[in-house]
Amino acid sequence: MQLVVARIGRAHGIKGEVTVEVRTDEPELRLGPGAVLATDPPSAGPLTIETGRVHSGRLLLRFEGVTDRTAAEALRNTLLIAEVDPEELPEGEDEYYDHQLIDLDVVTEDGTEVGRITEISHLPSQDLFIVERPDGSEVLIPFVEEIVTDIDLAEQRAVITPPPGLIDDRAEIASSRDEDA
Repeated sequence: MQLVVARIGRAHGIKGEVTVEVRTDEPELRLGPGAVLATDPPSAGPLTIETGRVHSGRLLLRFEGVTDRTAAEALRNTLLIAEVDPEELPEGEDEYYDHQLIDLDVVTEDGTEVGRITEISHLPSQDLFIVERPDGSEVLIPFVEEIVTDIDLAEQRAVITPPPGLIDDRAEIASSRDEDA
């Protein structure tokens, strides 16, 4: 199975290095020297990582055969794709690959059906489940422990405890003006 593990950003310097937007929790495993990665678009690859280093908090990679800034800039916005065994699991107990979570049924703790996870959005502060509801609408559910209380891969479901207003219109609006009245 193929997983997107990074997106190539702008060129860095004049020797062919590029910045990389990491899209994996295991960059040391997927983006180490010698790794051969497929690309999207396919015409840009496959690419073999020659060197990698962190500079000012950003991962910089150099690929075999990419020796100057012009060649590095030509790779901008290319997705890097690793081949991963579908049975492989992340190291952490409460960690999941996106493909394990897509298509899980989402239910509340009392068993009420919310919908099905169709996509996972990886934001800087947290991940979001994009859940398609039975009526075709979508709801965004933060993938945080306080809301997503259980992931059961055997039963193919995610159990949530949503705060008021997350999946319905029962939001509780608290205002200090109400206390003054």
